[in-house]
Amino acid sequence: MSRQWNHERQRQMSKRQERQRFIRYYKEQTGETELDMNKVAAFAQTMGWKMPVPPSPLDLLAKQFAESAAEETGYDEDTGNPYRVYHAIPARTGQLNLFYYIDITDATRIQMRKAAVIRREQMVRDGLQLSFDLERWSKINRPMTPSNSRWI
Repeated sequence: MSRQWNHERQRQMSKRQERQRFIRYYKEQTGETELDMNKVAAFAQTMGWKMPVPPSPLDLLAKQFAESAAEETGYDEDTGNPYRVYHAIPARTGQLNLFYYIDITDATRIQMRKAAVIRREQMVRDGLQLSFDLERWSKINRPMTPSNSRWI
């Protein structure tokens, strides 16, 4: 791991932690429990928070294309099962972590493996985190009666 990359990662983490602290501050100041992030951002702006530079029109359009690619669904002609047409694979360019999108019909075995490993890791992380979240919620919201023992 390069020293420059590590410094950039630490800077990003500290900004994320600063935003997380501000969200807690906003919640304490307003008493709100359902947080509208537009309201949080407006509150931060009134307190002198440095506003980010908006992305360029090209960046916004590229993001829209990426979202559309990720959502495109095809159907197998034999089984009728749906499949995602485009899959994201990582491509490092200097310090940037970018993703390229490949059509599943054009993907090589190596490309498809990379895409599948990333998706699998995301799914496992999401499932594990959900179990931790539900465990926490269940702990602080114990059922009132023994017959109501399910978490929801």
